Amino acid sequence: MTAGLSPQNRTQVFIDLGNLLRNLDAEEKETLFRRAHNQNTWFTPISMETALAGLSAMLAKETLELWLAKYTFPENTVAKKVGILMAGNIPGVGFHDLMCVLLSGNIAVVKLSSSDSFFSSWLIDRLIQLEPELGDFIQIEEMLKGMDAYIATGSDNSARYFNYYFGKYPSVIRANRTSVAILTGDESEAELEKLGLDIFLYFGLGCRNVSKIFVKNAAQLTHLLDILERYSWVAQNHKYVNNYEYNKSIYLVNREPHLDNGFLILKESNELVSPIAVLFYEIYEDQEALLQTLDASASKIQCVVADPQKVPGAIAFGEAQRPAPWDYADNVDTLNFLLGLN
Repeated sequence: MTAGLSPQNRTQVFIDLGNLLRNLDAEEKETLFRRAHNQNTWFTPISMETALAGLSAMLAKETLELWLAKYTFPENTVAKKVGILMAGNIPGVGFHDLMCVLLSGNIAVVKLSSSDSFFSSWLIDRLIQLEPELGDFIQIEEMLKGMDAYIATGSDNSARYFNYYFGKYPSVIRANRTSVAILTGDESEAELEKLGLDIFLYFGLGCRNVSKIFVKNAAQLTHLLDILERYSWVAQNHKYVNNYEYNKSIYLVNREPHLDNGFLILKESNELVSPIAVLFYEIYEDQEALLQTLDASASKIQCVVADPQKVPGAIAFGEAQRPAPWDYADNVDTLNFLLGLN
């Protein structure tokens, strides 16, 4: 099968989808949120609103055109079948991979996550409604065998499984990652409040969620906990509360020092990935030495959140969950990989 639609027409479909998401009818949105939540109770209205807003921003005409301008899209290529194993930790998390496959002129053969099959299917249905010809380029399957290439996202354990089965094919295989924040002690209250978005959106389930902070001194912690009280709405989710109570009981039984504001636990640790409802912290003295340490763990870190004027290359507070289309997972240029298949 040839690539079908022209690169310009493929791009236009996603611009149209962005417009559709921005102007979604209130009744359809309510139904979408309710049904997605029924499938996965982590998918609350706040999580769904955040996901839709992120997709809408990503699909803005100017953003898409800026992203795609650096690539060369050959005409009349033979479409390859690309198997996509989607994660389901946050709503629509696999959409970017789907978009890259379709924009590259290839065929997306998708295995949906059982945790996010409704919302992702809804997005796919809207794409095909906007451009029926895309129906020839999207297949939903339970088994992904005989593909020309694979994109798979999962845990460290599943990544080893993916490597075993798919490693002999062209592939992009992603394992666990997390994000961290660096506080210098000079942050404003507004900046610390924005950090709460990076911590709590999607209940900390995403690789762009901050699971650990680095602080100059322990006095910053109590001030931060006070400000984060504004995110107490996370405790309305029973799964989040179960995680909070479980981790709190473990720390109390083991007499492990920690701070607690009633829905978030701050605990000192050298590890990067904290449990749900727990935020690890570590005290640092020298920022340059800290950055070198983080660089050594770059394969496990998706984002570093901080004041970009003080920490070069950092993402500003509150922006971790608003990736642009060029902010590739694991920093692997997925679209370049797909274009290279031809």
